Amino acid sequence: MLNILSEKLQNILDKIKNKGKITEKDIKDSLREVKLALLEADVHYKVVKDFISKLEKRAIQEKLSEALTPGQQMIKITHEVLTEILGNSQSKVKTVTDIPTVILLVGLQGSGKTTTAAKLSSQMKSQGHNPLLVAADKIRPAAVEQLHIMGKKAGVEVFSRGNNEKPLQTINAAKQCAIETKKDIMIIDTAGRLHIDNKLIEEIRQIKKSLIVHETLLVLDALMGQDALTVADIFNKNIGVDGYILTKLDGDARGGVTLSIKSITTIPVKYIGVGEKINDIEPFHPDRMSSRILGMGDTVSLIEKIEANYDSNELKKMAKKEFREQFNLNDFYEQLKRIKSMGSIDKIFDMLPMKNLGIPKNMNQGLDNTEKELNRVEAMICSMTKQERTEPEIINGSRRKRIAKGSGNSVNDVNRLLKQFFNMKKFLKQSPNKKSIASFIR
Repeated sequence: MLNILSEKLQNILDKIKNKGKITEKDIKDSLREVKLALLEADVHYKVVKDFISKLEKRAIQEKLSEALTPGQQMIKITHEVLTEILGNSQSKVKTVTDIPTVILLVGLQGSGKTTTAAKLSSQMKSQGHNPLLVAADKIRPAAVEQLHIMGKKAGVEVFSRGNNEKPLQTINAAKQCAIETKKDIMIIDTAGRLHIDNKLIEEIRQIKKSLIVHETLLVLDALMGQDALTVADIFNKNIGVDGYILTKLDGDARGGVTLSIKSITTIPVKYIGVGEKINDIEPFHPDRMSSRILGMGDTVSLIEKIEANYDSNELKKMAKKEFREQFNLNDFYEQLKRIKSMGSIDKIFDMLPMKNLGIPKNMNQGLDNTEKELNRVEAMICSMTKQERTEPEIINGSRRKRIAKGSGNSVNDVNRLLKQFFNMKKFLKQSPNKKSIASFIR
């Protein structure tokens, strides 16, 4: 995510980080490099100009903290200005209590609108809401079918009607259904086009005239570059937009749209899509994104992921001595599934403060192989019997051959897995009682 921009900014700041004294020339040289890095990342020139102006003013005028070196102070100032450019604070989706909250998703075809609708419903459901997905895209072939498939993955009901019915009729019927079934949120997936046309704009206008829409969210493909700013401008002027959802941010190495859109349009980013899985959507926090870009990690989001995948009782259980002593392959397999449900390994690495932990920059290279290794381990454990998982000590040579054959791996792979498991178990048994993980994440 924004890897190229992130690496360049970190390299620039590294040059001055440990300097005991920073001269005006050091500041100007650094700012010149930052400016080039932002322009190369396709950040809008007005945003670059504003960013550099604010950074220079604060770097020269701000009183240095006694707790920080001048170089560290420069990083602190950069983080603050970057956060301002991104939007300062999180902008949440407005919800109401007396009637269903209506969220209208709009955007061009191919921006990931239908997938985003399902991801957003999953996010809302995890927060205790009872959402209803509404299939109002009658233009794109199989759009309704796709929403049903994605809704099933999210565990959210989908309301749809035949393609011969007008979108507005479907939406009105869906609202009545939402009231009757006590759904508190309606997420409407509208039709998109390959380009903006009057018919698309008029259809959305009619929807907004006919019912109360609490949030109109424009779904934008982050890979579009500055073209996304043009799309945002047209939608804002013609129908009014309350916020953006940036999709495919996991594939955006530059970051031009992310850094530009709030400053140029004054409308906030509310969510970001960071992968293909149903839970690969995150609320947008400017300060956390700024920290990620500068290599400071995002431990708050990581903690939230841990809390979402483990309840407090499970965390307490994991910290107990009995659990460590009785740890078996069933437990090992459960932890493996939890790690996978938290997202890809590279996303978890993205949230770690790599520099603060002393982790080398190239440590996250080859993470695709790590993902494949997790899948191989899972296949081997699934090929074991219930007794073998509970009592790994009984897995002899013939059993290892059977497990290897059943999982499509070699005997050496099985041997390596068991060696890793027994080493982990030994480590857990020797570890003294430590603070509960639950207390760490509070």
